[in-house]
Amino acid sequence: MNIRLARVEDLMGMQSTNLQNLPENYMMKFWIYHAMTWPQISFVAEDHKGRIVGYVLAKMFDQEEGEPIHGHVNSISVLRSYRRLGLAKKLMLLSQEAMANIYKASFCSLHVRKSNKAAIALYRDTLGFEVAKVEDKYYGDGEDALSMRLSLKDS
Repeated sequence: MNIRLARVEDLMGMQSTNLQNLPENYMMKFWIYHAMTWPQISFVAEDHKGRIVGYVLAKMFDQEEGEPIHGHVNSISVLRSYRRLGLAKKLMLLSQEAMANIYKASFCSLHVRKSNKAAIALYRDTLGFEVAKVEDKYYGDGEDALSMRLSLKDS
């Protein structure tokens, strides 16, 4: 298993992984925009054949006056047959580290479906994220999202 920075040529594989696993899908211009704008904070996991089996797609938020610089994980996914290998954790840690070191982000945020117990356990119990708030009907199907945050200070 190889984990590395995502490249533009990985976008089709990343999108394919997203389409297989998640109900929230993005048009290719969304993927390209992220890859070109913040190339240092998105990562892929590839198998021995070079096939993308997992990814994390992240961005930085423009700093508002008086607001701290922070990153956001738009999407993370690992193909079912490659789960429970620690790939999601590794992908997240690499992205968080890059946010902190390259952009001097003070925290990382993400949204997760309220019903996604496995992802919540990863974010909260393994990575140390905390629930900042619940966003009602955040997803297209009306499900609520947990808005979660992780301080990147001292990381």
